[in-house]
Amino acid sequence: MLSHVIEELPQLLVNGLVAGTILALPAIGFTAIYAVLRFPNFSIASHATMGAYAGYVANVWFGLPVIPSLLLAFIIPALSGVACDEVVMKPLRRTGPLTAAIAAVALTIALENVIRFFFGNDLRGYDLPVWRDWRIDLGFAFLRVGPQQVENAAISIAVMAAVFLFLAFTRTGKMMRAVADNAMLAGIKGINADTVARLGSFMGMGLVGVGGMLLGLDTSIDPLTGFRAVLSVFAAAVVGGLGSIPGAVVGAAVVGVGEELSILILDASYRTAVGFIAILVVLIFRPRGILGERAY
Repeated sequence: MLSHVIEELPQLLVNGLVAGTILALPAIGFTAIYAVLRFPNFSIASHATMGAYAGYVANVWFGLPVIPSLLLAFIIPALSGVACDEVVMKPLRRTGPLTAAIAAVALTIALENVIRFFFGNDLRGYDLPVWRDWRIDLGFAFLRVGPQQVENAAISIAVMAAVFLFLAFTRTGKMMRAVADNAMLAGIKGINADTVARLGSFMGMGLVGVGGMLLGLDTSIDPLTGFRAVLSVFAAAVVGGLGSIPGAVVGAAVVGVGEELSILILDASYRTAVGFIAILVVLIFRPRGILGERAY
């Protein structure tokens, strides 16, 4: 038993870190929207699916490489996120975060069915080159790393770096941080909260869409692609600290590695339970998450 754990541990750690890196993008999008609008927008599930299918259309129908396809996977959910927030969510946000969260769940179901209407329920895959996995001999175990895994992780890290630079050094990013910290004080300083809300929805849902495509690149996509990942995304945001961009990254790594390591003692079908356990543990011992609320 011990030898089996030792052999499997390196592979599971690598898989978990890669999964966490990809999971970080939709988690950042979710927590950014929460930081600016102050409610959990669970329609990220359908927007992740939307991004996966937008990238699929660009890659398979129009023959574009992965990187240009990711641009469409960002733009389509970003525009949809702004439109849905303006038409559906904005009037309901005034009634309270609970009402808005419930409406977001209803919205994600509606959008998923729109996607199903146009694309059906069949599994679809991207047009990608077939690469052989790299096999690394560690002496006590063999480690398999897929080139697509490495590419996905590298893309995710590059996008995260761009987000951090945007928030830290651009005027727009500083405006978003100001509204997230104190919307009333930001308004006194002349910052238009409605404009920042639209920017937050645009950027947040765009990141969710890119994350949705990255999730599908390693396997396949269907209308429930985002729905299957939403619990892990929510868990990553809560574990790291709702409203904290770095916290979302840390939380994603914790959830990604935790889900993979759970295979050592549980059947793979119980992996999603790790997200629930992580949320419960954090809420009991550190309600604000690992990096606290609104920590940038």
